Amino acid sequence: MPCESEVSEGLNNHVHAILDRRLSRDVSAPIAVALSGGGDSLALLTLAADWAKTRGRKLIALTVDHRVQADSARWSAFARDAALRVGAEWRGLVWEGEKPATGLQAAARGARHALIAEAARDAGGCVVLFGHTRDDVLEADRMRAEGSTLGHVREWSPSPAWPQGRDVFLLRPLLDVSRAALRAHLTSRGLDWIDDPANADLRYARSRARAALQTTDAVDLGHEPDAAVTRAAQAARVDAAGVISWPRPKPAPRAFLAAALLCASGGERPPRGDQLERLAGRLDGGGAFTATLRGARIEADAAEVRVVRDAGETARGGLAPLRLTPGQASIWDGRFEITADGGGEIRPLKGLAAALSHPERQEILGFSPQARPGLPVLIAQPGASPVLAAKAAWVRVLAGPRLGAACGLVAQEADIAVMSRGADGGASLC
Repeated sequence: MPCESEVSEGLNNHVHAILDRRLSRDVSAPIAVALSGGGDSLALLTLAADWAKTRGRKLIALTVDHRVQADSARWSAFARDAALRVGAEWRGLVWEGEKPATGLQAAARGARHALIAEAARDAGGCVVLFGHTRDDVLEADRMRAEGSTLGHVREWSPSPAWPQGRDVFLLRPLLDVSRAALRAHLTSRGLDWIDDPANADLRYARSRARAALQTTDAVDLGHEPDAAVTRAAQAARVDAAGVISWPRPKPAPRAFLAAALLCASGGERPPRGDQLERLAGRLDGGGAFTATLRGARIEADAAEVRVVRDAGETARGGLAPLRLTPGQASIWDGRFEITADGGGEIRPLKGLAAALSHPERQEILGFSPQARPGLPVLIAQPGASPVLAAKAAWVRVLAGPRLGAACGLVAQEADIAVMSRGADGGASLC
């Protein structure tokens, strides 16, 4: 049998090959690592540090203190010391505020992704390494078999946090590596790690799945974006109002349809289940119709399908006025990134079109009538007339890059900047 040092060397080569395939060399942007101090993330830290030193990349470790466990401050200090020991920078992040009485793990996961994505962007990075392992894949499979809606993890995927995770991608290079192999790697280096007692708390579905698993279970890692989904995204168009359209009557894959609805609406969760299936069935049927779902309006005729923000949907509060901080990018309605030198307030055009200048009223006629009410307008100061935000501020349409990220059009770190810019400032996928 191979000795521990040989196993560690093989693991090093395996992970470095994945990092080489996805990441760039000798660029100034840092690579981030989500570091809890547990065995999986600590092993990933050491492997990533070795890679970064030989590829000319800066490494930054990000640790979230959820303020849930009594020992969380001590764990953050442990993670800080581990990061500094391998030559990485370290930043401690805190999940502030009250914690929910139910759904704590899901809420903590959402908060963790949002904090890490924002910290990575603030540091100038766009890729975060996560230490999910073969065992995590098996546990998630078991949880889904028992009714969980937990999604499939992929080696390379956009951050699930929105809008904090825009233009940030997650890379999981350990998905076909077991926890046991990672701990053997750490042992070979004389390193210790933290064991979170929550991992053995059977009140949580993840812990129950972990306790029930057999190590001989098969693992399926085939969850990269389907080629049909990628082709559908390549055929789609996104205009400057964030309207997503694609040719008909060719059926659209369900995953692409869900992503298009999500990106056009600016929401945080895609539609799933029976509602999505019924809509897909109507599209497959070929007839002309109009429908709404999860904040998106769908219009289908014989030639084309168009998805636009449903300006009549206000339940999630996305169309509420937004006060801009001068010179600082803000996200409005999950669909537009807006920066105005002088600040001001963003509102939807709905009800304000008559107050626009004549040239602007003529300009909006070029957009779909259903898209116009959801266009952002800027009111520079109280009492001032509204102007189209794109005329007075830097406005980036997020639907295009978000759809491309969700559907597999971005396969490497080098593609992220191209995707995030897009044609016309991110207004088109083509």
